[in-house]
Amino acid sequence: MTFSEKCLQAIEDGNMEEAQKEFAWALRKDDDEILFNLAEQLYALGLMPQARRAYLKLLERYPDEDELRTALAEIAIDNGHNDEALAYLTQIAPDSPAYVQALLVAADLYQTEGQFEVTEAKLKQAYQAAPEEPAVLFAMGEFYYLVGQFDKAVPFYFALIQTGAVEFAKVDIAARLGMAYAQSGHYEQALGYLKQVAPAYRTSDVRFQTGLTQLELGEFKDAIETLTDLIKDDDQYASAYPALARAYEQTQQYEAGLKAVQEGLGVDQYNENLFALAARMASHVGDFKLMQKYLQQAHELDPDNLTITLEYSNLLIKLGEHQVNVKLLAPLVKADEVDPQLDWNLAVSYQALEKYDLAEQFYQAAMPSYNENVDFLKSLIGFYQETGQRDLMIDEMEHYVRLNPADTEMQERLDQEIF
Repeated sequence: MTFSEKCLQAIEDGNMEEAQKEFAWALRKDDDEILFNLAEQLYALGLMPQARRAYLKLLERYPDEDELRTALAEIAIDNGHNDEALAYLTQIAPDSPAYVQALLVAADLYQTEGQFEVTEAKLKQAYQAAPEEPAVLFAMGEFYYLVGQFDKAVPFYFALIQTGAVEFAKVDIAARLGMAYAQSGHYEQALGYLKQVAPAYRTSDVRFQTGLTQLELGEFKDAIETLTDLIKDDDQYASAYPALARAYEQTQQYEAGLKAVQEGLGVDQYNENLFALAARMASHVGDFKLMQKYLQQAHELDPDNLTITLEYSNLLIKLGEHQVNVKLLAPLVKADEVDPQLDWNLAVSYQALEKYDLAEQFYQAAMPSYNENVDFLKSLIGFYQETGQRDLMIDEMEHYVRLNPADTEMQERLDQEIF
């Protein structure tokens, strides 16, 4: 047994003192090929100082072996010593057999620093030099996947599969292709690859994306099955619950949808969008008080979310909670929050509270935006009728019937007022 083998065995046994002793002997006694293999295995085990010593020992013996420099550069990057890494990489000439690998390591370095333009440039250089090299194809795909340019990632993953590589660096390429296709909106292609993912690589993320893709394709029964199975195996995967609820909603299984989103709230109780979805499910089953509760909680979590605020406001009006609605919306108007729906909703509530001057003020504020909206005009006509402003009421009734001549009831009312 070589000293390197004894070192690795001691590490496996957890005897680090013995491992260190055998490592010292390996540096002195083992042949270079064995020492190189030891360095690689030490690096894989995360023992960077020992791997670095072994590579440096080999570099002393083989100063022209650039593969050693790339290995040392990788270790330097892992340790956060980017200047040291660059020093090794800049010593590697373009005609070196290790040049492509050096470019990949340099790309990794600049990526860790957030210099994505330089990263991309280095990767393109590597691709130009070795367009069929699997490591280059994988690095290109991974870079574009990381920065969210999924359409650009797809061709590189596809080319990698064509080389016969179904996995690379412990990454399932079918999974990456499926995820990239899904993120770029190509759902049919995505599902085809997601179904090919090997069981060992069917992570929660892959299973969730599969369910989400089935949902996008209208395969609601399959989506429900996929997402339900995911939740059984990983009940802390919060994103699965709203997706499952939407699948139930599409199949009109509203009680099941409400249950799914309520279970999701047990996992993620600070997600305002989840509360808003719970409110929607509650509306489907006709439980408007529960809907009010969820919308109130959603608004409290994110009071700046105007979509949620207006949905809450609309429900308050429907339930006749006009004082609560005014309390909700009045501060937004004072803060110059620009949305004419705020004005309209406030006008309705002030009218219901018989605060007619304020109601008229907000109807007038909303009018420029809703002058062609028949629902708004009907509300305004009712206000003018209630406040006895007959001439204005007739004007708006005439305006209304021009926009909506099919409303014979309003036409009859207008005729009665005029004649």
